[in-house]
Amino acid sequence: MAEWYAERYHRVSNPQLEWGRRVLRRLAPQPGERILDIGCGTGRLTAELVSELGEGTVVAVDRSETMLREASAQAANLPVRVCFVRADGASLPFVDAFDAVLSTATFHWILDHPQLFASIYRALAPGGRLIAQCGGGANLGRLLDRAGALVSSSALSRHFRGWRGPWEFADVPTTIGRLDQAGFTAIDVFLEPAPATFDDRASFREFVACVCLKDHLTRIPESDRASFLDTLADQAEADSPPFTLDYWRLNLAGTKPAGIEQAA
Repeated sequence: MAEWYAERYHRVSNPQLEWGRRVLRRLAPQPGERILDIGCGTGRLTAELVSELGEGTVVAVDRSETMLREASAQAANLPVRVCFVRADGASLPFVDAFDAVLSTATFHWILDHPQLFASIYRALAPGGRLIAQCGGGANLGRLLDRAGALVSSSALSRHFRGWRGPWEFADVPTTIGRLDQAGFTAIDVFLEPAPATFDDRASFREFVACVCLKDHLTRIPESDRASFLDTLADQAEADSPPFTLDYWRLNLAGTKPAGIEQAA
């Protein structure tokens, strides 16, 4: 997966922040809890988690060095110290350590969901809960279909031969089964539409380049990137409403049963 332009992402990621706030409300953090934020990005939601939690412990992980540097800088003035750790959600270095795991807009960037859920289960203390959201189902289907048509052209196809993309957009039944297999109980999984409409062509184009199709762009020759983005912006302008991304969010929750401890 291509590295993130963290400062740019921090500026444009308003849709992710708004979705994350709804997930944070579902988490309902309690003072004194130990909470793990998986895929903290630049720390915008992490800061709000700290504010909601008050007293307690927050550990924020991401596998991107640039994201963690930005998050650490943004967290300098927080009233509670956040511990930032570079780690992959599918191989977390924690055992029976957290009362809750929060994650938003991250799990779809991790291809091995069975391993991801096993890793989270291991990190949770007995009785701990997982509350998360990610892209799922037909997430960004219209945009990805259009991008796929463009990269299948004779000029670009050789750069995408054998490439399947960096995402796992799982459906509800599959996710329920994977959470159950990992050992979770009280499982709740549902999909919801979450279209994101941008004010103008420039903001749509920048967001798509920074977030949705950054991995496409790294494979496209630099001389062809502008025309690739311009074509997608032209198509989006003709949509109703224009400049709208067809996001779908997969919400998931589960609990590690009390009395279940993992061998270190």
